Amino acid sequence: MAYQASIVADSVSTSGDRVTTFVVRFWRCMLSEFNTHRVFSRNSASSRAIPVHKQLREIMVDPFIPAEFGVNKPGMQAGAALSGQLHDNAVIAWLEARDNAVFQSLKLITSPDYIENEWIKWCDETEDGEDFTAFVLDICDRVVNTDREIFGREDLLAVHKGLANRLLEPFMWHTVIVTATEWENFFALRVSPDAQQEIRIIAEMMKKLYDASTPELLSKGEWHLPFLQPSEREWAKLNPKEACLAVAARCARVSYLTHDTGEADLNKDLILAERLRSSGHNSPFEHVATPKEGWSGNFHGWKQFRKTLKNEGNFSKVLTEAA
Repeated sequence: MAYQASIVADSVSTSGDRVTTFVVRFWRCMLSEFNTHRVFSRNSASSRAIPVHKQLREIMVDPFIPAEFGVNKPGMQAGAALSGQLHDNAVIAWLEARDNAVFQSLKLITSPDYIENEWIKWCDETEDGEDFTAFVLDICDRVVNTDREIFGREDLLAVHKGLANRLLEPFMWHTVIVTATEWENFFALRVSPDAQQEIRIIAEMMKKLYDASTPELLSKGEWHLPFLQPSEREWAKLNPKEACLAVAARCARVSYLTHDTGEADLNKDLILAERLRSSGHNSPFEHVATPKEGWSGNFHGWKQFRKTLKNEGNFSKVLTEAA
């Protein structure tokens, strides 16, 4: 999977203010660093939403592995990177830690005794022998198919993905949709030799794209609409509110990693948008914006669609009105 970055919408107002939406993929453990940038509006893949079996498949087939293992020294920057056999040994240790985390996660979503016994049987009876990846994928298939041998057990744990996935996060790639008008500080801090390599790599990719991109000129009343399909442009001009709601819903789907299927269903998008509004999940509406002088939330020169929603900043008022 590796690091990935793309610009899905890039707009500039007649006054010269620019707003840009990226989809980026980087190491899950760098999300906390990324989230310190408070001028960002963002939604990202959720360990509470994505099934454990899906995450297990991902990290067995394509885990995050550091490109370099810098040696320890005082301070926040690592020393020289390991090389040769020492680097290879570090990779082996990293993947052993991955396998241990996977094994415990499998126990949480099924049964500890079941997984222990199935692994012994797998090693003894299958042609794959000790192929741990094949074993994990086989167990995932059984989970997806709700195998009665698993789900009929009295010692079944069936721990929710919101916990079972957490063990896997150090080995995950992570997808984020991020929109902002202010990028200079992020680039200055993260495209720097002092930044941790794992966030510097994605920041460098983003800056290269940002510098090379030509934003679309939008006038007052027009909207920055990430994930709007080319075939929907004329419809969006005639139905701006519905278009804003629809693309916000598409941004929200990154929580489940279903935002980029390429299949647009406006009816489903509008239903999801209403569900987001009624449940107080308003952050996806920040990715949609129209030119406006001054500040709007964390955007400058652009008014977020979120700011058009009633009680967008206080869900308790929404609950009171609904009571």
